[in-house]
Amino acid sequence: MIRFLITIMGRFRRNKKGGSNNGKFGKRDNNHRGFHESWKDIEKENPRWESYYKELGLLSEEEFEVFKKSCQQTLPLTFRITGTRKHASEIRDIFEQKHLPNLTNLNIEGYEDYSPPKSLPWYPNHLGWQIDLPKGVIKKNPDYAKTQRFLVIETDVGNISRQEAVSMIPPLVLDVKPHHYVLDMCAAPGSKTSQLVEALHAEDKEPSGFVMANDSDYKRSHMLVHQVKRLNSANFIVVNHDAQMFPKMKLTPESQEYIKFDRVLCDVPCTGDATMRKNINVWTNWTPGNAIGLHPLQLNILNRGIQLLQRGGRLVYSTCSLNPIENEAVVAAALRQWGDQIRLVDCSDRLPGLKRVPGISNWKVFGKDMELREKGADDIHATVFPPTEEEAKNFNLDRCIRVYPHLQNTGGFFITVFEKIDKNSIGEKRKEQPDEEAEKKQKVDNNTSVNPVKKQRLPRDANEEPFNFLDPANEQLQKCWEFYGFDDKFDRTCTLVRNATGDPIRTIYYVAPVVKNVIQTNETRLKLVHSGVKLFVAQKSEHTCPWRLQNESLSIIKKHISKERVFECNLDVLLILLQEGFPNINGIKEKELDVEFIKQIENTDEGCCLINVVRKNPNEEALFLPLWKGKSNFNLMVSKQETFELLYRIYGIETEKQSQAKVVQEEPESQGKETPIQEAAETAAENPSEPIENAEPAEPKKSTEPVQSAE
Repeated sequence: MIRFLITIMGRFRRNKKGGSNNGKFGKRDNNHRGFHESWKDIEKENPRWESYYKELGLLSEEEFEVFKKSCQQTLPLTFRITGTRKHASEIRDIFEQKHLPNLTNLNIEGYEDYSPPKSLPWYPNHLGWQIDLPKGVIKKNPDYAKTQRFLVIETDVGNISRQEAVSMIPPLVLDVKPHHYVLDMCAAPGSKTSQLVEALHAEDKEPSGFVMANDSDYKRSHMLVHQVKRLNSANFIVVNHDAQMFPKMKLTPESQEYIKFDRVLCDVPCTGDATMRKNINVWTNWTPGNAIGLHPLQLNILNRGIQLLQRGGRLVYSTCSLNPIENEAVVAAALRQWGDQIRLVDCSDRLPGLKRVPGISNWKVFGKDMELREKGADDIHATVFPPTEEEAKNFNLDRCIRVYPHLQNTGGFFITVFEKIDKNSIGEKRKEQPDEEAEKKQKVDNNTSVNPVKKQRLPRDANEEPFNFLDPANEQLQKCWEFYGFDDKFDRTCTLVRNATGDPIRTIYYVAPVVKNVIQTNETRLKLVHSGVKLFVAQKSEHTCPWRLQNESLSIIKKHISKERVFECNLDVLLILLQEGFPNINGIKEKELDVEFIKQIENTDEGCCLINVVRKNPNEEALFLPLWKGKSNFNLMVSKQETFELLYRIYGIETEKQSQAKVVQEEPESQGKETPIQEAAETAAENPSEPIENAEPAEPKKSTEPVQSAE
């Protein structure tokens, strides 16, 4: 009863103060420029932080003032064009040719030193961009209205990712290849994970490796799915584990060895004191004790990552903090523990154009009371202190990368690249022992009832059902194989359903063969959250095949289905399909827009088929899209966002947020019945989890890195 009254009183106080929590976190002024700047009562000052970093001596007195001023300013908007799609260069060219000229000579109030958008000089192929204006200013400025619309649409369909510039660095130096087994140990919210998946699919072939994204937070492990699923990768797995005790896995039941990863990303939880430009609460919450408390956790995660790393493999340790206690101290402790089994990689020749500062080998250590500590202090971990002179010579901590906000108008970041030596060293036994200890701890953790994980409110389409693989001879699958003419090269053992019965009821998913092996072999070890792309979705139909193909898996099955269900059409027909819902076949036939296409489609059975649209420019990507063929009309099965994106990218037709996707010229033939497209909308997600009304909110991570929102 008391708890109830406290809750009600708290709500009343918040409502009375307009949602400001009685002024504790500042009062919002919606008319004030910028999002973060709208919290006027939060002063961007912290004497302890300023004193601490001045005492560390990382910067000269003059440079520190420039550094501090930069930390007090709002971040610019940055984005990258996703590299997994062949049309990445096409999206870049549209931005450069249609938007950049209009954004060059602008007068923006309050920003007299405004400069036009620029490509990040260190991001490959000019696919990373920076606009030196806060996101809130861009959204309100009329000169940026068309560009804002462009960014939103391309982000919705997965062609662009809004991401802070410095957050893009760790995946780039990790150097992921299509055959690599990749582990992202602390993956949420998923921006770096997306880069890892893109790198896995960088070549024009299906990768043989996979990316496993893990997060210890139950809710965040579900939410990072939304960030990555736009990439439509069948080589992607999401799991939910404490990174310190990440479980060992086998690739097959018969295997005598556990999986070792070729690439590991340890972007660990940190104080986030380099995120002051976007995470304004750091100014009020920063204390020297935060880093001291997080140091053991960071070291444990790094050690576990090294244990799971393949010999000859590469691991990146990164934080969005500038504190050496969270950075060089952790790196030095790992180098001390692992000896000649690991080394730091010199990345000075990587990412030319990136302004950076080498890591340091000496630093002062302060306690929670801001008093200086010496080695041997009872209240400070021994690994927090800097290395000895002899250790410093061998550790090469100058190979660490420090990025300060004032160097190139970014946030701050720390990045280190490890390599595990590819040789049989005397430390082999030491390597195996931590593995065994971690496994024992994991078993204890799984069998104890202390501090149980609480159910939390999940996204509406979160799916917690088991992964049940289907027999290729399943009756429903047989209908699909025959109707679409799948060839024998397609691995038919990789289809699965996400329901307790194990029967294909609404949705059938597909995973890459290597992912199938991981899931089937480690179901009892892994807390699986997500994997697979939608391959087939059931429809209410009396046709031969009651299953329609899904857009997200077309790139995988394109070369495996019969040409009898694939038709080539020109851009004139595509324009009608994008603008009209259920256009009449005879109406298009009378216009003689594409005689051969109409002739083929007229003689085709009803149901789902595919169209291949060849572009006039050979350098432009051919389009491969799903089409529903009815008795007398057809309909292009793409989402509203994809429709808007294609209209603009191919035809230069601009739309508004409130625009109608398609105009229905006449009622579809199934009038009074549920159409395939209407049904598709209802079955967009299989068995969506209902919100848990009585669930308590998730405990926030301790200042983990925030990410810029998509819009």
